[in-house]
Amino acid sequence: MEKPRLNFWQIFNMSFGFLGIQFGWGLQLANMSAIYTYLGANPDDVPLLWLAGPVTGLLVQPIIGSMSDRTWNRLGRRRPYFLVGAILASIALFIMPSAGEIARSFGGRVITGVAMAATMLWILDASINVSMEPFRAFVADKLNASQRTAGFVMQSFFIGIGASLASALPYLFTWLGVTGRTASGVPLSVQYSFKIGAIAFFGAVLYTVLTTREYPPEDMEDFNRMRREKRGITAGFTEIFSALRNIPTTMKQLAVVQFFTWLGLFCMWMFFGLMTSYHIFRAPDSNSPLFREGNEWGGIAFMVYNIVTFAVAFALPKLAAATSRKHTHALALLCGGLGLLSTYFIADKNVLLLTMIGVGIAWASILSLPYAILAGALPPARMGVFMGIFNFFIVIPEIVASLTFGRIIRRLFGEGSTLAPLYVVMAGGVFLIIAAVACLMLVRDVGDVPERAVIKGDEKEPVLVQQSVQPVPSAGLNE
Repeated sequence: MEKPRLNFWQIFNMSFGFLGIQFGWGLQLANMSAIYTYLGANPDDVPLLWLAGPVTGLLVQPIIGSMSDRTWNRLGRRRPYFLVGAILASIALFIMPSAGEIARSFGGRVITGVAMAATMLWILDASINVSMEPFRAFVADKLNASQRTAGFVMQSFFIGIGASLASALPYLFTWLGVTGRTASGVPLSVQYSFKIGAIAFFGAVLYTVLTTREYPPEDMEDFNRMRREKRGITAGFTEIFSALRNIPTTMKQLAVVQFFTWLGLFCMWMFFGLMTSYHIFRAPDSNSPLFREGNEWGGIAFMVYNIVTFAVAFALPKLAAATSRKHTHALALLCGGLGLLSTYFIADKNVLLLTMIGVGIAWASILSLPYAILAGALPPARMGVFMGIFNFFIVIPEIVASLTFGRIIRRLFGEGSTLAPLYVVMAGGVFLIIAAVACLMLVRDVGDVPERAVIKGDEKEPVLVQQSVQPVPSAGLNE
């Protein structure tokens, strides 16, 4: 079936849920290391405590992808998973900042505050993954080849907005005069931000569920037969193992790029807030007011890179038209790597924000171009399971970082070192540069439509509606 071209607002509606999903991720990425520290964890404990995210992604995304491939009901194929994940994630976000109080209600004997926070992070990450993985397949389901990059870029746009708002909220609450801490030491500004995030997550995903329809399977009889033959979790695992034996060449090439990309990102997410507190604000320890100020400023830095993300997302197809998707992606990764490396030379908090320009450019590309390159190389009937498997190459480097970085930090810097966060962030820059080189050397961008033809089509027919309806200049999204 030839899928009809969607207009701007249809792509807007189907992507809007990502604003809520990234609101949840943004709060987590900007604040979880600090929450662990407030509850008593050392910096060298942080990598292991972040293990929840990659492990749940490794397990949940391919399973949910396979299940959604075999689902069809009144809500459709992917939307049931959006909705269930949003409900569970919103509950976890609401409870997360109160982990210390919940642990204290058990007298601290059954579970510590750090352990409770880690447990809630497992639940939150699993729930976000239930919502997020089908969204990637959703774009490929709904859009024809000439509009897929438009869909992924629109997702990048909403990811940038959601993460920007989430990262800035604690600082904004402090600016508005919110002071004080919970009994376990977590600032009230963080607690209120997570509660707002819970509402934003559910509301944004619900908007997409209510405003977007899905296409039914082309051959419902054949689909129902396949669903009967592949019923249950066991069939899901069988499907995953079958897909692993038939990974497309394009995915294998992108796997190397993704491995180093996400190793670099994980270095940044785990330690940028701590680096800002210790290196920029010179906080002597986590009990100093400078530590809180530094972590909040780290959130502002994250807001900057996410603002850059949605500012440049619409320019990516134009740059790809002038070069290629893989060259554009490699250049973006290089910008991110140089941005993280430059933190070594910076001592002023305002100058620190400039490093995030490069990171924002990289993030805009990371969220769209690899998926646009990959989507054309995947069989439509197995889009969900292959997108889930592609997530392996995101979570495996994160697991490697979680299991090894703590030991490496203790070996190089000693236990509880305040110097380590700076060098881990810089290591993230090195990994992004390695990913850029791998992209140039390994990736061949081939799919169901020749790359140059798709880019050329984007230039001729942008995704925006007529100017008489919405007077916005052409952004050239369609690829």
